[in-house]
Amino acid sequence: MTADSLFGDSMKSVEIDRSKRLKDDPGKGHNRWHPDITPILEVDTDEEVSLETRDASDGQMNANVTVDDFDGFAGKVGHPLTGPVYIKGAELGDLLEIEYVEIIPQSYGWTRNRPGAGFLRDLFPDPFVAHWEMKDGWAISKELPGVRIPNGSFMGTAGIAPSRAQLEKWTEREADLVRRGGIAFPPDAEDAVPEGAIATEGLRTIPPRENCGNVDAKQLTKGSRLLIPVNVPGALYSAGDGHFAQGDSECCITAIEMGATAVVKFHLQKGEAARNNIIFPRFAHPGYFIAPEWAAPRNFIATMGMPIREDGTQEGEDLTLAARNALVQMIDLLQERGWTKEQAYVICSVAVDLKISNVVDLPNVTVSAFLPEDIFQG
Repeated sequence: MTADSLFGDSMKSVEIDRSKRLKDDPGKGHNRWHPDITPILEVDTDEEVSLETRDASDGQMNANVTVDDFDGFAGKVGHPLTGPVYIKGAELGDLLEIEYVEIIPQSYGWTRNRPGAGFLRDLFPDPFVAHWEMKDGWAISKELPGVRIPNGSFMGTAGIAPSRAQLEKWTEREADLVRRGGIAFPPDAEDAVPEGAIATEGLRTIPPRENCGNVDAKQLTKGSRLLIPVNVPGALYSAGDGHFAQGDSECCITAIEMGATAVVKFHLQKGEAARNNIIFPRFAHPGYFIAPEWAAPRNFIATMGMPIREDGTQEGEDLTLAARNALVQMIDLLQERGWTKEQAYVICSVAVDLKISNVVDLPNVTVSAFLPEDIFQG
């Protein structure tokens, strides 16, 4: 189904050729954040627009790809975004509201574990891939027989342009983190679109920031509203990295990744960000973001994690360690049921939700991992 078939052919739209990489389809998008990227479309507020988007791999993944192909992939293409879209009247200090009118999935998706990446990267050194077929509102994979994941399509990456001041500030703060031993990905011109100064200065789209970007919030489904403080004239909105479904954490670093078509409508709350000193994005959904039995979920089993190391050392107020332990326990549970370690990790990434159960009962803050039992058929 296309946006045209749903809404008619009068809607403004950006169409792409998904048989081509972003760099070979010029003028349709970018994969770095920068204030000087030229908008590809201009729209009025309250006007609907349809944006076709590529998957996070920029089309390198398909149903025939195996783990042996991973080494030949371009590694710095993520995430190919369609845009930017210039919203007339958007000014610094406004709050841009993006309404997701429709998110239309492609019929193919994928999930992969990439060595050296993901939340449990030290425990999963080997690559793994699951290919998904999406139809009739469900995703199934021959690599995970008996698993069926419901449609919860959303855009994993969506945001607006940073200002020049933000670009410089965020570049420096991430460089400072690296100097202190942390992980961040500095500007890198390899695989960058567009080329030139933007390629060398542009921010990688891997982390979310105050301009939103790669937040991977699974609740941003059809009907949701994303609110971002405007940084530059026209706001310059872009989107990509569609997900058919995802667990809250996306622990193996990928969800059910796909190309998608996002139909969006823009609204402006004039001066709202400046008036109320709103710095970070917000989002809302007037109703359930997915069917109630999946949002809850109705039928689940959960494992708990606390900040206790494998050797028994007690840590305090460490939610990251608690989350790790909750996931490790869930992977163990799934292995008890007959899944391989790698299959279990993927199931967690696409379907298991991490939730903070408490942050006050020191020293053992607790994170729980919720597995919806109804994803298993039969």
